[in-house]
Amino acid sequence: MSLPDALPLTISVPEAGTVGALLMAPPGARACFVFAHGAGAGMAHAFMGAMASELAQRGVASLRYQFPYMERGSKRTDPPPLAHATVRAAVDEAHRRMPGVALLAGGKSFGGRMSSQAQASAPLEGVRGLAFVGFPLHPAGKPGIERAAHLSKLRCPMLFLQGTRDELADLALLRQVLAPLSERARLVVFEDADHSFHVRARSASSDAQVMAQMADAMAEFFVSASG
Repeated sequence: MSLPDALPLTISVPEAGTVGALLMAPPGARACFVFAHGAGAGMAHAFMGAMASELAQRGVASLRYQFPYMERGSKRTDPPPLAHATVRAAVDEAHRRMPGVALLAGGKSFGGRMSSQAQASAPLEGVRGLAFVGFPLHPAGKPGIERAAHLSKLRCPMLFLQGTRDELADLALLRQVLAPLSERARLVVFEDADHSFHVRARSASSDAQVMAQMADAMAEFFVSASG
């Protein structure tokens, strides 16, 4: 399948100016993922680009975008209200660019958490589900579940992709958090993957295989949630 080029866009964020975005939309896309980046790397990071390409091969469009702090080149993440406003602006842009296409939101680590917080405070218009590519349940070495308190407010379907070596998400604690959410939350675990979904050389799978498996799970979830 020939992949479309990523279309550069500019998104206006209230009280923060503009941020960059990249839209990758295969012909006849079945869904569009509003895809936020993690705390330490922006929308153009190799992981983000590879995931967008894998999704496009499966008929899923993606809108990657920058948070204002990343646009400025700062290492300090935006305060939650500004991050939430950026998520909403990106969702609005996806509506304009992909009319009639079902929207899903979420992202890598910090981006997924900010998307879910925004959804918990006031539902994102038209968003039918959330996908977390490594939910950052707690800081490394400091197990806890406080960061997940808002998840109980969500009523949309949720997909959690997590590695067994993720230092930011103790799987036993994450399962404890997700259990009361019943059928709304699905957890897919990747053996030997860390928070960046990197696996060691001795692993049964390669990084590329893990990426493909993640994209398969996301595409299946997106199609199901958008139906």
